[in-house]
Amino acid sequence: MERKVGTISRGVRAPIIREGDDLATIVVNSVLEAAASENYEMRDKDVVAVTEAIVARAQGNYATVDDIAADIKAKTGGETLGVIFPILSRNRFAICLKGIARGVKKVVLMLSYPSDEVGNHLVDIELLDEKGVNPYSDVLSLERYRELFGENKHTFTGVDYVDYYSELIKAEGAEVEVVFANNPKVILDYTKNVLTCDIHTRKRTKRILKNAGAEVVLGLDDVLNAPVNGSGYNADYGLLGTNKSTEERVKLFPRDCDVFVNEVSRQFAEKTGKKVEVMVYGDGAFKDPVGKIWELADPVVSPAYTPGLEGTPNEVKLKYLADNNFANLEGEELKNAISEYIKNKDEDLVGSMVSQGTTPRRLTDLIGSLCDLTSGSGDKGTPIVHIQGYFDNFTN
Repeated sequence: MERKVGTISRGVRAPIIREGDDLATIVVNSVLEAAASENYEMRDKDVVAVTEAIVARAQGNYATVDDIAADIKAKTGGETLGVIFPILSRNRFAICLKGIARGVKKVVLMLSYPSDEVGNHLVDIELLDEKGVNPYSDVLSLERYRELFGENKHTFTGVDYVDYYSELIKAEGAEVEVVFANNPKVILDYTKNVLTCDIHTRKRTKRILKNAGAEVVLGLDDVLNAPVNGSGYNADYGLLGTNKSTEERVKLFPRDCDVFVNEVSRQFAEKTGKKVEVMVYGDGAFKDPVGKIWELADPVVSPAYTPGLEGTPNEVKLKYLADNNFANLEGEELKNAISEYIKNKDEDLVGSMVSQGTTPRRLTDLIGSLCDLTSGSGDKGTPIVHIQGYFDNFTN
C-alpha cells in the first residue's frame, strides 16, 4: 500500500538526566522504548536529535559565578570594563552579567536599541521615528533615554532590563554607567577594555574595536573557554549558549559532541541494523511574528551531527512543475510525470527555476528548528526528538 504520511516528528520522553549518566545508551533505549510503545519501527535515514541541555548536564559542564568573575578579572585587569551588545535575558545573560560585574570595579553597559541582537525590544521602533531618534548614529545617555522613552517593560517578561541589569551590577559591588548606541566604537569614549556580548556578529565587532584602538577586546566566547578552578568550559564558545542553572551556577554549551553523536548512531546500528543520523540541537532558528524575537540565542543550532546531515536540501517545487512543465496534464498522468522528474532531477539545483521558493538553509538548521518546536522549552519532558521521513519526497 502506498505510504500516505511524509515527515513525522515525535518528542520522546526520557529520564531526568544527571551528571555522569551514560547518555548515549539512555537516548537509544528511550527511542526504542517509544517505538515499541507506539508500535512503529526504526528506518534507515531516521534522525534522532538530542537537546544540548541534557548533553551538557550529562557532561557536568557547569561553572559558578565566581569562576566567571575570576576569568574576567584575570583577562581584563578588573578595573573598568565596557560590556556591549548583550541580549536581554534573565536566563541567558543576567547570570553571566552577575559574574562579569563581580570581577570588575565598574561596568559601562552599552545596550543596542531599539532592540538587542535577537529582537528583544528596549523601545518600540515607531517611537524612534516619533521622537526623531536615529539609532544608527545617535548615542543616548540613561537620562536622555528615560526622558525620551520613559520606562519600557519587555513584552513577554514584564521586566525593565535597563533597571534590572543596572541593579544587578550594583548588587555585585560594581559601579555602573548605561549608554545606548549601535556603533561599537562608541564604547571607546568610556574605556579601552571591552567585552562584546553579541552572538552572531561578534567577529565583526571584535575586528572593529581592535582596529579602533581598543586595548583589551574579548567576546563571551573568550570567557571560560578553558577551565577556571576546575570548572566546566567550552573551548569553542566560552559563555555563549550559557543558561542559568542556579543563582550562583551556569550550565555551559556542551563540548566534544562529535563523540556523542557518533556513539548514539553506532548503538542504533548495533541494535536495529539501521543507519540513523544523530544530532545535538539547541535553539531553533526562527522568528516570532508578534514579539519580533529571533529565537537563536545559542551560537549555532547544532554543535555536532553525523555526516549524513551535512548540506542543504536539493528539492524542486511541486506547484511550479504542475503549473509550468506539466500544466497540460492531470490525475495519474500528472503524478507520474512529476515523480519521474523528481527521480531524475539534477544533483545541484542552485539557481534553477524549478527550485525557486524552496528553503536553501542548512539541513541541521532546518531539522534543529523542527526539533526545538517539537520538544519545547518547558515541561513536556521530551528532550529527544525522533524524526522519520524527513528525506522522503513525492516518489517515496
